[in-house]
Amino acid sequence: MARHLITSALPYINGIKHLGNMVGSMLPADVYSRYLRQRGHDVLYICATDEHGTPAELAAKEQGLPVDEFCAQAHDAQKAVYDGFALAFDYFGRSSSPQNVEITQHFARRLNENGFIEERAIRQVYSPADGRFLPDRYVEGTCPHCGYDKARGDQCENCTRVLDPTDLINPRSAISGSTDLEVRETKHLFLLQSKLENEVREWVARHDKDWPQLASSIAHKWLTEGLHDRAITRDLDWGVPVPADTWPELAAEGKVFYVWFDAPIEYIGATKEWSDQDPSTRDWKSWWYDVDNDVRYTEFMAKDNVPFHTVMFPATELGVREPWKKVDYVKAFNWLTYYGGKFSTSQKRGVFTDQALDILPADYWRYFLIANAPESDDSSFTWEHFTATVNKDLADTLGNFVNRVLSFSKKRFGEEVPAGGEPGEAEAKLGEQIAELLAEYESQLESLQFRKAAAALRALWSAGNSYLEEKAPWLEIKTNQDGAALTLRTAMNLIHLYAVVSEPFIPTTSAAMRQAFALPEDTATWVSPTDAKSLTAVPAGTPFTVPPVLFAKLTDEDLETYKERFGGEPA
Repeated sequence: MARHLITSALPYINGIKHLGNMVGSMLPADVYSRYLRQRGHDVLYICATDEHGTPAELAAKEQGLPVDEFCAQAHDAQKAVYDGFALAFDYFGRSSSPQNVEITQHFARRLNENGFIEERAIRQVYSPADGRFLPDRYVEGTCPHCGYDKARGDQCENCTRVLDPTDLINPRSAISGSTDLEVRETKHLFLLQSKLENEVREWVARHDKDWPQLASSIAHKWLTEGLHDRAITRDLDWGVPVPADTWPELAAEGKVFYVWFDAPIEYIGATKEWSDQDPSTRDWKSWWYDVDNDVRYTEFMAKDNVPFHTVMFPATELGVREPWKKVDYVKAFNWLTYYGGKFSTSQKRGVFTDQALDILPADYWRYFLIANAPESDDSSFTWEHFTATVNKDLADTLGNFVNRVLSFSKKRFGEEVPAGGEPGEAEAKLGEQIAELLAEYESQLESLQFRKAAAALRALWSAGNSYLEEKAPWLEIKTNQDGAALTLRTAMNLIHLYAVVSEPFIPTTSAAMRQAFALPEDTATWVSPTDAKSLTAVPAGTPFTVPPVLFAKLTDEDLETYKERFGGEPA
């Protein structure tokens, strides 16, 4: 079996993420990782909190905490939410780790040795009151375009215009509030992407036929506009330090690497964090360095992260002139909107992941989000759509099927799977249908088409209901007890099949369905379409229990409560 390296875009440390962040990277990566593990592949799913940059320092200042303490607490808070969503990372690290510092500094030294880093003098805002140069986001003021008085030096959040700190009216320091600002000369390191442009262009071109159109088009758009040399250092107290052995003057000034230089390197850093926990059995370099062709690397991200992963980070890896593993497939997503408007972390607009778990268990959200993943275009979250999907797909199609079958069988045949007669034409027809639908489900998961995979899974669940309606064991039992027993035994085998193959989408519910049957040796990790035809994994005589209701049906009152709490329209 192949080895699969999987990463999802690092969630930024500043605050709990909203549902759009979840469906745009981490959740689909988890679904894919779970599926591959079930099929017997060797999978390493790596993620981490992205902890450097101006927003982390500002958030720590707002809470009155040292930035390292703030980041440690925020990392734990985010990890708790991801555990609640049952995200099965192999390791969830931190970009502030010593491992990432070591590898980032190594990359910088090698890029410098190869002539791809240059020290340049630039003019930057300086605050005498703070005694420091101010990065873009440390300068606030009034937007010259829309008059918003809390615009940042990099962008106005109100009108979304890209800004320079010197564009702001009445600029002030975000640290002290001082308006006594100057423009002074300072030095920074620049990554000479212009010298690597042709290599990046050739590398991207090799993936044109493999990558989804969204990822490929964004990469080519950046390349068409030309790669510009980019500053990769900042004047911050928190970040990967510029190594003093290579740039002593800049190190003495406290320069750190720009967050978008060190953050992608943290994929490697986090893998080393994972490896360092058990170095006798884990080898991080076997996944990342001088890798044989048996490692397939897949990245998951929203479209705003695509340029950094398809252009900037590959340029960095190419410039190092070492055999680091580069991505094979970039699965990019469009936006999930809230009633057609943007989710906003800063303005608390939309549903955030911790709030979601307060309302309902994770499987409700996991299924809905993947079934409506913004793959081909943006998709909109509405409470009406959410409640309708939960009720139709989860409560009625799957949950009701499981409850009806097990409850009726317990009532009429006791707490063991009934024997009944031999399978007939209806069971043979059902087996063929299940095999065909399961093959479709596998195909869509293999090609990372999540909405289509969800549709195929839903069709699998629906097939069980159609079979049950056709055979009608509640009527059949009146004239043919063995026939009704056969129907129920077949349906119970469907429940077990659903438990196995639904696990990537709804792992907690799948476990509950599987545990309903006291099978002495239930080691199945997957069911092949061929094996699914027979529907005999749960033999007659197997003890079973009726699990609690798998999915509660949401009411009109629930809908109104959710809309009142979160709003039915974007602000």
